[in-house]
This record gives sequence, structure tokens and C-alpha cells, in this order.
Amino acid sequence: MHENEDRATRPAAPDLPPDLRYAAHARARMPELAPDADPDQFELGYLLLHFAYMLLTDLESSVHRPRGWTVPGFRVMFKLWVLGPTQPGRLAELSVMSRSALTNAVNTLERDGLVERRRTPEDKRAVFVALTARGQAAVAEAFTAHAERESAWFAALAPDARAELTTLLTRLIAARPTTDRADA
Repeated sequence: MHENEDRATRPAAPDLPPDLRYAAHARARMPELAPDADPDQFELGYLLLHFAYMLLTDLESSVHRPRGWTVPGFRVMFKLWVLGPTQPGRLAELSVMSRSALTNAVNTLERDGLVERRRTPEDKRAVFVALTARGQAAVAEAFTAHAERESAWFAALAPDARAELTTLLTRLIAARPTTDRADA
């Protein structure tokens, strides 16, 4: 029997957590439900999304919500911490956010005294978003807690496995498919 067929037809291990048993069950049903779908790609995509949701939910509930932030708000502040003052369009691009979502995040962070909008003397029309002194201190403190949670999540992988996963994810991100949608 082919390895993929074997994986698709064997029962899920009862000692697996329910979400992983469900993933195995869904993968096993793929040939029946969507015969043209690749069960391996489905499983990879499903598990990657599931992990991302779990990680985001944990970071938001354990690190960022207690500070009154969302993960996107933290991502904006982190980028400003690393880059310094940045134009909103560039910040939206790097944060993988629409301009309107970025504007909403910046408005909230500005209301809370964590960021400010600045104009440059050279071009009064150009607007930059920058961390305030309070924002600098807050993001530095939050990053420590954020990094500790990431360490806990990735502790199950040896350093060489983490490096390989980083390489593979970088390759996937770099080769992302383009879209033909006009609103993208």
C-alpha cells in the first residue's frame, strides 16, 4: 500500500488530542469528499492554519489582551520599534493589513498614547507613525512576555528543526501565489 493511502485509511491514534484526531479524520475523508484534492496538501494547510490560530489565540489571551491590545496592534508597535517612524502605507504592507485596518489600529494605539502621527519638515504632506516614549517602553516589556510564550510553543522542536521550519516557511512566504483580484 502506498504511504499516502496508508495514512489516509488508518484510524487516528486514540491518544491524540481531539483536534488532531479530527485533522486525521478529515484527511482520511478527502478522497471521498474531494477526490481531486491532495490529502497531503490539505493536511499541511489545515495543520499550519490550526497551529497559527492556536498560537495567535494564546499570544492574544496571555500576553496582549491583558495589556489592552490585540495581536495586530502589537505587530504594528513591534514594527515601529524595529523600524522607527514609518509611513502608514509601508506599515500596512509589512503588517499584511489593509490600510483601513492599519488606520483603525493606529487610531486605537494613538488614543492610548502609544503611537503618534508625525509630519516631516521636508514634506508637510508626508505622515509617519512613531512610537511615543510610553509606547517604546510598553512594546519592549510586552516583547519579553511575547518571546517567552513563543519559546514555550517552540520548545517541542530542537534548534535544527526550528531552523528548518523557519527556512521552509520563508520559502513558502517568498513563493506565495499572486492573486488576480482587483481588491487585493
